[in-house]
Amino acid sequence: MLFYDELVRWYEARRADFSRAATFNLDEFVGIGSDDPRSYRAFMQRHLFDHINVSPRRIHFLDGLAADTVSECRRYERQIARGGGIDLLVLGLGVNGHIGFNEPGASLVAATHKTSLTRATRRANAELFGGNVGTVPAHALSMGMATILRARRIVLLATGRNKATAVRRLVEERITTWVPASLLQVHPAAEVWVDTEAGEKLTESGD
Repeated sequence: MLFYDELVRWYEARRADFSRAATFNLDEFVGIGSDDPRSYRAFMQRHLFDHINVSPRRIHFLDGLAADTVSECRRYERQIARGGGIDLLVLGLGVNGHIGFNEPGASLVAATHKTSLTRATRRANAELFGGNVGTVPAHALSMGMATILRARRIVLLATGRNKATAVRRLVEERITTWVPASLLQVHPAAEVWVDTEAGEKLTESGD
């Protein structure tokens, strides 16, 4: 949320203008509608869109209530393509190394898709659901790894000691589908921004 707070401050200080910007969110919970306060759509509205001059027509989200999730994911891919692709993609980092909702596994899905969420990911999102992991949806719609890697520039933000192992595996270890974020190593314009705690396990941290 601090990232969104800073964007709002820039807008209020007239250092940023979002009137021509278009946004595409990474993911959304399956079974949660955009008007549900627990949705990522509502989260973004509360913390960013209500406070800047982005046009509602330029805000794009996956529909967690879509009856046909395959068609919904294909629609989203087409929408991104019609918009000219993604210039800047801002990512978070899961404690297990996931980005978007691309969970670790023997293989990864290239395009936007429906995915099952791990217990760790559901636990990390429990705050949106009153702290009750059991009420966090078991599935989500997410941009796939190819969709993410096609972005022209990527910035990944990671804060807190609980992200330190994932940051080290992302930055210093081999590329593997078991750490989806590690695929960012092949992107020509990806940056990783961390605070002191999230970077404490990096080889040169603390110098």
